[in-house]
Parts: sequence; structure tokens; C-alpha cells
Amino acid sequence: MPFEVIIPPGSPPPLAPYSPGTKAGGFIYVSGTLAIGPKGETVGAGDATAQTRFVLESIKSVIEAGGGTMKDVVFNQIFLKDLSDYAAMNAVYKEYFPETPPARYCIQSPLVRPEFLVEIATTAYVGT
Repeated sequence: MPFEVIIPPGSPPPLAPYSPGTKAGGFIYVSGTLAIGPKGETVGAGDATAQTRFVLESIKSVIEAGGGTMKDVVFNQIFLKDLSDYAAMNAVYKEYFPETPPARYCIQSPLVRPEFLVEIATTAYVGT
């Protein structure tokens, strides 16, 4: 099945060989997204609320570049460096998914750099 690479304007340089998103078979897959600004800088150091908001805005930009909206999100995979940030992440998360939230899981995991507190990977369904 062919797929389309999605790279929205202003995307940060990737930390590894991956695309910010891909679209295939009516789905948009958004890579694990961290609080990385357009020049590779960490956004919201030490602030899980700021990092969650930045991550979800970045995810939103990938989904919109692929022709979808946040209402098309069907699944999120959430990684927190520390579960003490769970409430802060959820407070922001509810703003983006106020009704009929998508399926998800949330686990504690070390992230690729110590300054990152939140990482989210997303799947959205936009039809064929």
C-alpha cells in the first residue's frame, strides 16, 4: 500500500530517520511527538503543561497537513517521563479532546532526552 509523507511547515528537524507523519489507507499516523521547536530547541523545559500543549499543537499541524482534524483522532499513545505529570497532561489533553475522546494508553517511560517530559504518538482516520 503506498503512503504519503506528511511534513507540515515549521516542523523541527527529526532526531532520527523518521517523518513527522504518514498517510495511508485512510489513516494518518503521527510519529512520537516531543516538545521540540522549529530550530531543534526544547520547548517548555520543566513544564509538563507547556510541553503537552506544544506536543498536541504539533500533532494537530501534522493531522491538518494530511487533511484531517483533531476530531479524526482515534488513538493516542502517551509516554510520560514521570507519572506525577499525569494530572497536568490530562488537563491540557481534555482541551483538545473535550467530547468523545479517542482510545489511548499512558505509560511512564524514559524519553529520548532528559528534558522531555511528554511524548505522544497519534493515529487519525480520515477515510479513503
